[in-house]
Amino acid sequence: MHGLLGFALLGSFVSYLQGAAASPATPGGTEKRNPLGLSLPPLIPSIPGVTEPLASNAPPLPILQVPTPPLASPPFTASNIKPKKIGYFWTGAGDNLHKDFLATDTFGTFIQLTDVPTSGNSPHHLGASYDGKTLIGGGLLSLLKTQDTAFYFDVSDPYRPKFDHSNRAILSSIVDEIRAKPDGGFYITYMGSAVGTSPGRLVETDAAGNIIHEWPEAKDLSSTLNILGQQFSPHGLTVDYDKQIALTSDFVVPITILKPTLGIQKADTLRLFDLRTHKILSTITIPAGQGIQDVKFIPGHPETAALATAVGLGQVWVIYPFRTKNGKQGTAELLYDFGHKAKDSLAIYSDISDDGKLAYFTFTLGNHVAALDISDLSNPVRLDDPNETQPIIGPHYVKISPDKKNLLVLGYFVQAGDISIVNSPGDYKAHWLDLDANGKFSWNRTIDFEREFATTRGGARPHSVVIYDLSDPEDPKYY
Repeated sequence: MHGLLGFALLGSFVSYLQGAAASPATPGGTEKRNPLGLSLPPLIPSIPGVTEPLASNAPPLPILQVPTPPLASPPFTASNIKPKKIGYFWTGAGDNLHKDFLATDTFGTFIQLTDVPTSGNSPHHLGASYDGKTLIGGGLLSLLKTQDTAFYFDVSDPYRPKFDHSNRAILSSIVDEIRAKPDGGFYITYMGSAVGTSPGRLVETDAAGNIIHEWPEAKDLSSTLNILGQQFSPHGLTVDYDKQIALTSDFVVPITILKPTLGIQKADTLRLFDLRTHKILSTITIPAGQGIQDVKFIPGHPETAALATAVGLGQVWVIYPFRTKNGKQGTAELLYDFGHKAKDSLAIYSDISDDGKLAYFTFTLGNHVAALDISDLSNPVRLDDPNETQPIIGPHYVKISPDKKNLLVLGYFVQAGDISIVNSPGDYKAHWLDLDANGKFSWNRTIDFEREFATTRGGARPHSVVIYDLSDPEDPKYY
């Protein structure tokens, strides 16, 4: 009953959103929506001395949460150092009461903390614009407090990021992977519908961060029937602008991780998009994949092959978008089975070197980081020791530094609290690993976010990171 009530509340809220998105009628009686996204003020405004106790004592509700304003952030003294390598960590307050924030750090020294206006968003993925002047971070659970779901930061001064604005889509929610567009703006996977069910959407923004499309659109009948006919929960996203194609990977139906639930509804599919028309060309299946969390094109591959992670199987597969089988475009072939540490590990995320020769993977419940030499896809070579007990808990987000000297791995995935069946263990640390010339890694140093923010924000949950290398001011690198 509670789940049905929460779902009904979400449905009512979506109706409210759709009404709010429409501007006043223009002469002639027509309505105009531009842009498609919108930003709404909090349902409960912040009132000093009044709303702080409400935020601290609001009970967990089924699905929809009390939209309490955040507690005031404690003072932070910014550093005046200007290092060459910076990590921007999209981070949630550990108590879910203080504002979520972007932490600007260099190997454990925090330079700046940039708050967003809300709390309890469960900060998820972070991405940089093509020119490196904008970061966008998504909120996995923002919907549950009826808050904006995408947060934009101005990093034109890399040492002093500023919160710029936030917004939300109309048809979709649950922000996941982010890819920059060469002409400005982003493509973003929204894994769920506006109420967290299937189908989600591939969202497109303009250079100013306004949502301009939620693909596929209703006028594209064949693509719309595709996502209505089979679970469309896009999490992973990879784009090849030269070939004008994109792949999304379907992970889970978001609302099924919330109580009460009959179990997480996982997908076995990827969608191949034509970027010229944004039509879905085909659905590619990994049999019994049970959650295709991540997909990335292999840089420089002659067939534009991509790697996709099948979480239930604990495997990585090769997707060939231009091969055909039985008259259908796109094929999938097993590349490597990682064994018991990866199987049913809740999440498997990846990164691939820009020369297309090395790939790194994290197994969240397996507490393991793996490395493969993929220079020959017919003979992948494992570079890590699968039997090693590694000094990390709950690894998820993984990034190769722009100078290829380091691997940065974050020990945190998702903790949705009492309302969810997904609360994965984590150590809440950023782990810097050293890479040798052959791609093997060794453990170096850590940044303990839980300890750093224990007394000021109830700890901290860093989910994702973008690394900037400013060694050459005329040619900065960011990834």
